[in-house]
Amino acid sequence: MTRLEKGSLPQVVEAFGRAEPTPAARQAIQAPVAAVVDAVYVKSGQEVAKGAPLIRLGPSPATAESFEKAKSALRAAQEDERRTASLAVQHLATGQQLAQARKAVADAQASLSALQAVGADSARTLNAPFAAVVTQVAASPGALVGQGGPLLDLAMPSDLTLRVGLTPAQAATVKKGDPATITPLGAMSHFSGRVLARGAMIDPQTGLVSTEIEPQSGALLPGQTAQAAITVAQVEGYVVPHEALLIDERGAPYLVQAKDGAAHIVPVRLLLAAGDKDVVAGALDPMAYLVLSGNYQLKEGMRVRADGPQPVIRP
Repeated sequence: MTRLEKGSLPQVVEAFGRAEPTPAARQAIQAPVAAVVDAVYVKSGQEVAKGAPLIRLGPSPATAESFEKAKSALRAAQEDERRTASLAVQHLATGQQLAQARKAVADAQASLSALQAVGADSARTLNAPFAAVVTQVAASPGALVGQGGPLLDLAMPSDLTLRVGLTPAQAATVKKGDPATITPLGAMSHFSGRVLARGAMIDPQTGLVSTEIEPQSGALLPGQTAQAAITVAQVEGYVVPHEALLIDERGAPYLVQAKDGAAHIVPVRLLLAAGDKDVVAGALDPMAYLVLSGNYQLKEGMRVRADGPQPVIRP
């Protein structure tokens, strides 16, 4: 038998999920202009350092043509400016015409510089803007990609979220900021986290509510699967060993207490079952012992006695 103890146990919701980059940690690398993929230096799942070469692009025929047209337009604008300036000296062109000619040169130069900046004049290598993991490679050597076409997806490995699925009943108990214990699948160790956001709708494909949990920085790898135990509340009451809780023929829970050498059946409400401990509430006598061994044999008023150095109540 044992003494009654008041206390609390955490109410925990468990779920499984996968580590994903947060939206802020993702970056899509796109083709700055229409181009031909000359070479791809990385593969999906590879970790790269900041500045590492990712992909080399050569100008597509259309881009090369646009660049040549831009050079021709600049030469024509410069020639027109010189001619207009000469005419202005002879008072055969107005100051406004000269200003327009000079603006045309500036516009043509800006267009040419913009094409040069994105590699329209020669092959260009795109480098990693930050230390990252390559999550997707969308282009292969020899492919022709249009301006803005997808090339690669990157993610910061240090900025991840664990996305888990909760049943609607579980989700109703979870709120932002709830603490969580995260255990990677197959690992013995665990670490802490907290709920970042709980979804407000059910995913029609899974029937679950998507919930994001923030893990410790660097604790998970992108795509890694883990279990999350979210503490949603602390349930207070009498904390009793699970073996002390019995169920009568009507399915109602009860405990057996020993008082003045007699057994007393006490109906209780089960507030929380947590492994080998339960939290219950009822008209229990805090001074009376709780019967553990042989309790299922006892009826109300039966005499009980303790045997052995560690008292065990028997009928």
